[in-house]
Amino acid sequence: MRENGIKRKLTAILCADVQGYSRLMARDEVGTFHTLSDCLAEINKIISDHHGRVFSSPGDAILAQFVSVVDAVECAVMIQKKIEPKNIDMSEDEKMRFRIGVNLGDVIEKEDQIYGDGVNIAARIETLAEPGGVSISRTVYDHVHNKLKFNYDYQGGHQVKNIPEPVEIYRIVSDARNPGQLERKPGLPKQSLTGVYITAFAIVIMISTMAIGYFNPQTSEIELAFEKKMVFPLPDKPSIVVLPFEHMSDDPKQAYFSDGITESLIMALSNVRDLFVIARSSSFTYKGKTVKIQQVAEELGVRYVLEGSVQKTENNVRITADLIDAITGKLIWAERYDRDLKDLFALQDDITMKIITALQVKLTEGEELNIDGTGTDNLDAYLKLLQAREQMRLGNKEGNKLCRKLTEDAIALDPEYADAYLTMSMVHLMDITYGTSESLDDSLREAEEMGLKAISLRGSYANARAHLGRIYLTRRQYDKAIAVGERAVTLNPNSAFVNAALAFSLRYAGRPEDAIVLYNKAIRLSPVSDLEHLLGLGDCYRMAGKYEEAVLLYKKVIRRSPEDILAHIGAAAAYALMGRKKEARSEASEILRIDPDFSLESFRKGRLYKNPNDLDREISAIRKAGGPGWLSHGALSHG
Repeated sequence: MRENGIKRKLTAILCADVQGYSRLMARDEVGTFHTLSDCLAEINKIISDHHGRVFSSPGDAILAQFVSVVDAVECAVMIQKKIEPKNIDMSEDEKMRFRIGVNLGDVIEKEDQIYGDGVNIAARIETLAEPGGVSISRTVYDHVHNKLKFNYDYQGGHQVKNIPEPVEIYRIVSDARNPGQLERKPGLPKQSLTGVYITAFAIVIMISTMAIGYFNPQTSEIELAFEKKMVFPLPDKPSIVVLPFEHMSDDPKQAYFSDGITESLIMALSNVRDLFVIARSSSFTYKGKTVKIQQVAEELGVRYVLEGSVQKTENNVRITADLIDAITGKLIWAERYDRDLKDLFALQDDITMKIITALQVKLTEGEELNIDGTGTDNLDAYLKLLQAREQMRLGNKEGNKLCRKLTEDAIALDPEYADAYLTMSMVHLMDITYGTSESLDDSLREAEEMGLKAISLRGSYANARAHLGRIYLTRRQYDKAIAVGERAVTLNPNSAFVNAALAFSLRYAGRPEDAIVLYNKAIRLSPVSDLEHLLGLGDCYRMAGKYEEAVLLYKKVIRRSPEDILAHIGAAAAYALMGRKKEARSEASEILRIDPDFSLESFRKGRLYKNPNDLDREISAIRKAGGPGWLSHGALSHG
């Protein structure tokens, strides 16, 4: 049945990709490309010979559909038989081995593309297949086990990402002595008669569900993102958000680990100039929430969404990752890794390269050396720093104190860990913010030393330079702050933090128009968080005489954070400069409600303007907002 050009049907899906493809490319890019091209040409011919149709071939992967599930399985086995001889003369780390998954399921077909759980399950099965092997779903097994001369090894039920029920998987044993025999793994119980009845009932329900879906295409849960609905226009290069990987371990205290994996991937991808990567501060607003891919893409203005899960045990880690095209609904790439914890860094690099390859982005030589999102080869140091950053994000004195201790431990474990020195620099700066610094000058000096140490260890470290800009600005060294900020933006123009840091310096140096450009870029990279960016942009618009724009931004901050006193101060000043006395007086009242002891003199000391006239105009506007006698007795005068 068709509706609006959409057709639903039951079809067999074959999904294949190369195990360790990014490693092969890193080892010999040209050789791997030619070998893959030869393999894909042969695979395409085999698929055609078995009456199949390739409907997607991203990177090293291939997706094909078959009218006959028997044809699909025979094709999968034939592919492995034809590809294996190509590996005979190759060393173990050169061999190109495909993993293949086959599923039979209900799909949506539109404009020669196929979507739906039928495709997604095939992709998940492929990630669970052995290199050089073929795995099939229960629905496929039920159709072919009496028709083909293979044995089948039952692998049990597997819970896979975004599929509510466990997927039962069978491995094909092609050198069958007794065709059709089911080889059960040790410890798997034989199925009781009751189990047979339950299985039969489940199949009936499944078939009924498929039939309902066939005749009612509008029941599909697939929702595609539309460019017209996006809050921001799509960038002119591949755009991606990495959602917080789901924490699957039993111990909630281990959540920092999955957060760290996510952050490392974001940092690595943001170093690629030809990618547009949403900042951590925005992607983590979705942490712990059930959200649709369509919603995320439209709210952030991106095409691709990466989601996954992390399960850590004492010595092992399991990571799943799915890369989805939100506009077409296609699963671009999916992978499941079960590795020793000591292989974590290689694993993160592999995931990063898989994403870059899937999005067909070509790395420069410098980017190839800069995709590491961890900054160390010492696993214990890395884990210590992840815990340190978790404490820093608590935003209090106790968290900063614990962060200092954990960061010291990380540096002791790896004295050349640039990220750790940057974190320690931030600790010293936060001592000033929290009032725990014994000496302002000493804290600034130690913060600068740690920041410079980070740069000496990693010359391309943009975040460290951006952070140094804050230190120099606090010392009112405006030229130095701008210089390091400009270098940071050159090194990593994709970073919201880096762009906002330079904007901060330009704003106080009296260059609001230049700062506006950078603040807008930072907000585009982090659209749903970072109220500091909105406040800074509001101040720049006010300084530039664009009061209406400034008020809109202050109000946006107030809607999200009603107690943000800086937003009320900015709004009061802007309204006063516009001559809107009533609104200005209302905002002045809010200032005293939030802080009854508010003092203009104390506020003045915290502002870092290079030009005294900029500060005088701001203080004058705030005083004007309160009316005559404001703050003279700690309360508003209504005269």
